[in-house]
Order: sequence, then C-alpha cells, then structure tokens
Amino acid sequence: MVTKMFLRLALAGLLAAVAVVVVSAQAEAPDDVAAAARKAREQQKSAPKPKKVVTNDDIPSKPANSNEKSTTPAAEGQSTSGQASEATKDEDDPKKQAYWHKKYAEIQDKLGQAEKDLNILQRELNTDQVQYYNDPQKALVEQHNRTDIGEKTAKVDAKKKEIDSLKQRLSDLEDECRKSGCDPGWVR
Repeated sequence: MVTKMFLRLALAGLLAAVAVVVVSAQAEAPDDVAAAARKAREQQKSAPKPKKVVTNDDIPSKPANSNEKSTTPAAEGQSTSGQASEATKDEDDPKKQAYWHKKYAEIQDKLGQAEKDLNILQRELNTDQVQYYNDPQKALVEQHNRTDIGEKTAKVDAKKKEIDSLKQRLSDLEDECRKSGCDPGWVR
C-alpha cells in the first residue's frame, strides 16, 4: 500500500516537473521569435542597398552588320508590309514551299487533336466498363441496357474513322505534292 502511494506521488511530481519545463520553454519561445524578427528588420534598414547588376539584357543590341545603311521608320514599315503580302502570295502559290507546308500543318494539327480526343474517349470508355453503381436500380438498368457504354463506343469508332480519313488526306497531299513536282520534304 505504501509503495503504491509512493509511486503515485513520484509520478505526480514527475508530471509537474515536465509541465513546468514545457511552460517555461513555451514562454521563452515567443520572445525569442519576436526578438529575432525585430533584429532582422533592424538589419534590413541599416543594410546598404545592393548595387545594380548589368546583364546582357540591359545592353541594347546592335545590328549584325553595322556597315548597312540605317533605314527610316517609313521604309521599314513598307518593307514589313511587303514581306507580309509576299508571304501570303507564297501560301497561295502551289509551286512554293509555304503553300505545301501550310496545308500539311493544317492536316497535321487536326490529326493531333483527333488523336488526343480519341485517347480521352477511350479512357472514359474503359472507366465506364468497370463502373460500379451504388444504386441497385441504376446498376440493373446499365447491366441490361448499357447505353452509356454504347454511346461512348460509337464516339470512339467515329473518332477512329476521322483519324483514318485525316491520315488518308496526308497521304493524298504527299501524292499531290509529288505529282506537281515539289520537293517531298515540304510535306513532312
């Protein structure tokens, strides 16, 4: 009986000592943090401002050939508009690389987007095929009916046909380019 009482008193004393240490540590911590923050602010105020570092971005660039005559802004405006109209002429002329590259890029962009869409549709279809319905009525209807899976399967099939037609258009474009005598690298 005496040992139990002695153990209880020892345990109570130990807990009291731990509580005193924790409280004193917590009381000191906010003061230390506040003091450190004040010290940091004082150091920032008294610290000298950093000097500006000059980088390549700050230095204006020169033209590659400084022996060329400088053009006036009006002449530059005329040359850029002339280049723009010349570029549109190149895109409309079937004997120019820009024409073939533009047609190839349009088809290739559509093909890339269609392949991404197909990938998404296939993932959604796979998710629906392993779908678990908490509602037993919904599960029963979908088990016999499966309309959502049928719709997504139809969308996947349609997207596959679209991809096949776009690939065929690319092949036809290559043949058209070859028959017109252009460089085959223009459509690749």
